[in-house]
Amino acid sequence: MKGNIYVAKIAEPYAQALMSLAQANNLTDNFGEEIVGLLALLNNSPELLAFLENPVVNAADKKGVLEKILEGKSNSFFKNFLLLLVDRRRIVFLTAICEQYLTLLRGINNTVLAELISAKELSQEQKQAVEEKVKALTKARTVELQTIVNPELIGGVIIKVGSQVFDASIRGQLRRLSVSLGAA
Repeated sequence: MKGNIYVAKIAEPYAQALMSLAQANNLTDNFGEEIVGLLALLNNSPELLAFLENPVVNAADKKGVLEKILEGKSNSFFKNFLLLLVDRRRIVFLTAICEQYLTLLRGINNTVLAELISAKELSQEQKQAVEEKVKALTKARTVELQTIVNPELIGGVIIKVGSQVFDASIRGQLRRLSVSLGAA
């Protein structure tokens, strides 16, 4: 827990600085798209993440790899920000900084992040219905939906929005029934 607080305290000012840079150049959504792509790349390539976070690897090698990855695909401001993180030895916080930036961007765009857990993959219509329900509950303009399939639910869905949890799963209903029977 202490490590997470430490990481957040370091990541937040960098994310805010990146947001300020993006706002000054009218690139907030562009940076958001680049960050989503970068996070996907880092999630799909743990070797790349380990390379960037390795303190033994020298800064020039890290910069070379980043420049090769971002060559022709990235905004120069964003690329320079990443190179600055290497120079300041803060590249180890890249994932946390990117996630914090996306949180700031959601706040600016009045977007909520909702986690949808279901027993099986939902159709596009069902996902759209969940998005509309979350919009109505949160008064958000848009909803960013992350879906997770968990067969242990048996049926139904669990929706997490921030600290709120809406449990409409069969497992949750059985748990509530068990508690009410136990209290009787």
